[in-house]
Amino acid sequence: MTPTPTPSDRLPPKAPPTLGLFSLVCLIIASMVGAGIFTTSGFALSDLGSANRVMAAWAIGGLIALCGALSYGGLVRHMTESGGEYLFLSRAIHPVAGFIAGWVSLLAGFTGAIAFAARTFETYAFPTRPDWLPSGLAASALVALAAGLHGVRVQAGAVSQNVAVVLKLVLIAGFLLFAGVVAMREGAAPLTSAVNPFSLTAFAGSLVWISLSYSGFNAAVYVAGEAKDAQRNAPRALWIGTLVVTVLYLALNAAFVYLPPFEAVAGREDVAAAAAQAIGGQAGAFSIRFIIVVALTTSVFSLVMAGPRVYARMADDGVFPAFFRFGGGGAPTSAILGQAALAIAVIVISDLRGLLSYLGFTLSMSAALSVASLFVLARYEGRQAVSVWGYPFTPLFYVLVTLGLAGMAGWREPMQLLAAVVTIVSGSVVYYAFGLHKRHVHRPSPPPVRKG
Repeated sequence: MTPTPTPSDRLPPKAPPTLGLFSLVCLIIASMVGAGIFTTSGFALSDLGSANRVMAAWAIGGLIALCGALSYGGLVRHMTESGGEYLFLSRAIHPVAGFIAGWVSLLAGFTGAIAFAARTFETYAFPTRPDWLPSGLAASALVALAAGLHGVRVQAGAVSQNVAVVLKLVLIAGFLLFAGVVAMREGAAPLTSAVNPFSLTAFAGSLVWISLSYSGFNAAVYVAGEAKDAQRNAPRALWIGTLVVTVLYLALNAAFVYLPPFEAVAGREDVAAAAAQAIGGQAGAFSIRFIIVVALTTSVFSLVMAGPRVYARMADDGVFPAFFRFGGGGAPTSAILGQAALAIAVIVISDLRGLLSYLGFTLSMSAALSVASLFVLARYEGRQAVSVWGYPFTPLFYVLVTLGLAGMAGWREPMQLLAAVVTIVSGSVVYYAFGLHKRHVHRPSPPPVRKG
């Protein structure tokens, strides 16, 4: 008797892996270096009143992200498939936990992040928008371009993104070289009397926003199934990319908060442009604006590449429509087009700035839960199943700090907490109300190894 095929049996043949270590590192850099680094430090400097404290907050944020990258490396070594948090939570904890993580990605995580980055791109690319250019058109065109490049073949989108990331790094290096010449010639701006007494609450609040700028360190796990030698290259890309970005952030912030006068940048949303103006006049301001446009372009490209892999994995498991599955060419073309359509719709109808705190809260909770699943794997499959440098202290530090920062953000703005609860509950309702728990097909983890 011929067995009835399951959703997993009817999957298209898997394309050979095409993404090497360099492409994975570029994806991480593109995902991390976005609007946050060019906007956050002005508010942090105003709240903390000290350039040294701002630099300390960015260094701590980098340490948190590096612990997260090392922890995710352990997860992707154990599950070398595309899918990210959906895959990890479905396999290690429970399918409904994974579905909720994917649901968050669909409703807010990637859709909202793509739309916000594209909108910010339009703001910087056209600071004085001409009357003939409708609002949102340039942002929508950027999303459509990213979908076109990534939706055909994986390699085509990866190459274009790699070129853009290299260009971005060259431009940033040029700005840092210029800032270094200015620093040697003129020295740093004198510290003013605006230094405030140290406040732990203010420092933690600044760290919440800074941590958002480090989000994206886990981008390689979304495409692990398309990576060459994924067990080796994906974990390496995670910590290499995160370390490169941390050094880059510290160098940029040194230029932003040490070189200009305190009053020129404190409290400024456009701290990068204000600092560049103070350092190099109009030429400096134009150069940093151009760098931001390139950075946001790569952010949109990386998000359009990563997000649809989550929905494609969910479709493979039978909990999303088969329309979203991976195509024969290796790219989940339909999922990419669907993601782009959702992002463009949000660009057209929404003001996204009020969404940022909610995004940071819900996504940080999902990341913390994913890292915590390492302890579940170690409990049921043995310590050998968890290959993480510094285990258990590295993942434990990440989980505790991330949850602490999320809790503080929820305490300060309760609507974030309420919105996150609504998202989780709605995901649970959809999962059970539509009978997805009965159709959820996945490859289980190896049988648990129980001691004693």
